[in-house]
Amino acid sequence: MTEEERNKVLERYAALRKAVSDAFSETSQRLVDDAITYAWEQTAELVRYDGSPLLDHDVEVARIVVSEVGLGRNSTISAILHDSVRIAARRNDGSLEKMLDLIHDRFGDEVVGIVVGLSNISELKLNTHSEQASNFRDLLVAYSEDPRVILIKLADRLEVMRSLAMFPENKRLKKSWESMNLYAQIAHKLGLYNIKSELEDLALSWLEPEGYRHICGKLKESEQERTDFIARFIEPIKKRLNAEGIRYHIKSRTKSIYSIWNKMRKQNVPFEGVYDIFAIRIIIDCPQVQEKTQCWTVYSIVSDIYTPNTERMRDWITIPKSNGYESLHTTVSAGDGKWVEIQIRSERMDDVAELGIAAHWRYKGVNQGARTSEQWLQRLRELMEETKEGIAERFDAKPASDEIFVFTPNGDIRKLPEGASLLDFAFDIHTNLGATCSGGKVNGRAVPIREPLKNGDIVEIFTQKNQTPKADWLNIVVTSKARSKIKSFLREEQAKNARLGREELERKLKNWKLPKSIDEAVAYLCKYYKQRTGTALYELIATEKIDLAVAKEVLLKWISGEADEERRAAEAERRRASVTTTERSSDALIIDESINNIVYKLAKCCNPIKGDDIFGFITVNSGITIHRSDCPNARRMKENYPYRIREVRWREQAQGSFRVTIAVTVRDSAGVITQITETVSRDLKLNMRSIKIASRGDGTAAGTISVEVPSTGTVDSLIYAIMRIKGVQRAWRVNN
Repeated sequence: MTEEERNKVLERYAALRKAVSDAFSETSQRLVDDAITYAWEQTAELVRYDGSPLLDHDVEVARIVVSEVGLGRNSTISAILHDSVRIAARRNDGSLEKMLDLIHDRFGDEVVGIVVGLSNISELKLNTHSEQASNFRDLLVAYSEDPRVILIKLADRLEVMRSLAMFPENKRLKKSWESMNLYAQIAHKLGLYNIKSELEDLALSWLEPEGYRHICGKLKESEQERTDFIARFIEPIKKRLNAEGIRYHIKSRTKSIYSIWNKMRKQNVPFEGVYDIFAIRIIIDCPQVQEKTQCWTVYSIVSDIYTPNTERMRDWITIPKSNGYESLHTTVSAGDGKWVEIQIRSERMDDVAELGIAAHWRYKGVNQGARTSEQWLQRLRELMEETKEGIAERFDAKPASDEIFVFTPNGDIRKLPEGASLLDFAFDIHTNLGATCSGGKVNGRAVPIREPLKNGDIVEIFTQKNQTPKADWLNIVVTSKARSKIKSFLREEQAKNARLGREELERKLKNWKLPKSIDEAVAYLCKYYKQRTGTALYELIATEKIDLAVAKEVLLKWISGEADEERRAAEAERRRASVTTTERSSDALIIDESINNIVYKLAKCCNPIKGDDIFGFITVNSGITIHRSDCPNARRMKENYPYRIREVRWREQAQGSFRVTIAVTVRDSAGVITQITETVSRDLKLNMRSIKIASRGDGTAAGTISVEVPSTGTVDSLIYAIMRIKGVQRAWRVNN
């Protein structure tokens, strides 16, 4: 950027530079100028909805930060740079790290922390249709590690609302809803009453335009009447204050349009039925040590002239509000049934009331050193923490049927079904946290993983590196996410154990030099140990539930003929169970003679193949549907329609092919997919019907492979072969 271009950019933003020069040193002015020119270079090609430069928004936010919120240089610079950082973060091309290094070198650590916080908040999605709007409000606050972040975010939203006419209608409505229900409430909590009122009024003008215009019209119609009334009302007060030698000035404050609209709506009254349309504010100019005395003196004068309503007396001078607000409020009778609210405060108190906690600490010397700055930030953090605790208190009442809300120690909120356990919460936070969960704390009390949670609980999770999900965890959790992740881990462990068990058995058979193939040996051992599949047998071997020394003796007896009697008995049982009839189709399934000549088909819900344990279900229009015994629908059908269940068998000599779907998770690499294809088609000589694998954006890819197989035995070999490929993390059979 040339010097001429730089000067032109700085001239465009003269209003901010004037505000900065009035509030900060020359050094700070130079740093702000540097931030403006750097941000211009980063965002020069970006425009808003009306075609103006995007930086116009950032600079105006910075001006609000200086002039209307009262923050310092680092906050001002962060406001100027916040969109530059947000855009770099979204590019995800490494430019963010370089930008943050440059910001660190030129503007310091604090600016980096603030702009990163602003970038994180910008990614927080606010659901405008959620019944838990207040929960999102507190969640937004909880995301702000540096409390200045939320103040700058409020300034950002205020600028957006002031410029809302340029936005598309759908965005105008969404941002108005958020401003009224989320941001205005945060501003109120922090004592930023001017910002709160303006946000509410601007939002109302878009959300309820007719009501807004109606109240504006009524206020304009009654303006002269109010002016005359106020002049008459304050005249005797002014005479007494002047006689006492008190330095003061009086302001009248008209109730915000939103407050009037809200009262009309809640009390179901017309505009004329709202009696506290305005308030009188008496602001005293005196040293801080005399503030309380003079405020009470003014109160005494007012109560001598007008009769006060003692029930509506509010003393926030003796005990200020948590956000620093100090004032005496009283409501007095002005005759003719009219009541007027009077607020009595000092100039300092009025600044705090207008600008909130930032002004409160500015009076305490926030610009005089790091210690007072840290005190100010600490108090703001405390206010934010009070906000998070406040939401927990609101959860004493059940928010929705069958739902509870619980919190992390940092105030992050999670919605869970009623009856959820600590383990459900851990899986809801992150899969790895759930998988390694060993217990935790609920409201500071140590509890086990099965501890049931209640509304408003604050939950902390403990983990152990060697902890892994167990099958009995399925009896502890109630959320579908936790159950799915536990089952997924158990399947993965099963597949790993199957691979290890098969490798171990292969090594032993090779060492034993038995005259039988591994498939023959596995078939006999499955019969001996009463296991349905080779995979189940391999898992028993891997987990040392089968002693291979004993298995060797079993195989030797079988081969030597010592087990002939057992084998003959097993063969007779097999023949009795395999009563065959006419083959109904080429998919090799046969049906018991008692239901011969009935049309049948394989169920799509569980996709049975030869070797699966199966049953038949008589349908109304489609004959018999064949399901796996572990089909997700099996229990329901057997319990509700036992008279429609029929026993069916696979014929041992049947020929044919079945389609099976294998789900895989792999390292995101084209080479891995090529190896899977070669293994299935070339090595195993199976017909692959389809492969669909897509990147998940975290360095891994996931998808499914559809393959034709003759039986379940081939599925075991298929999964085993896929799992041996380098880069394959998981492989398992799915229903379809």
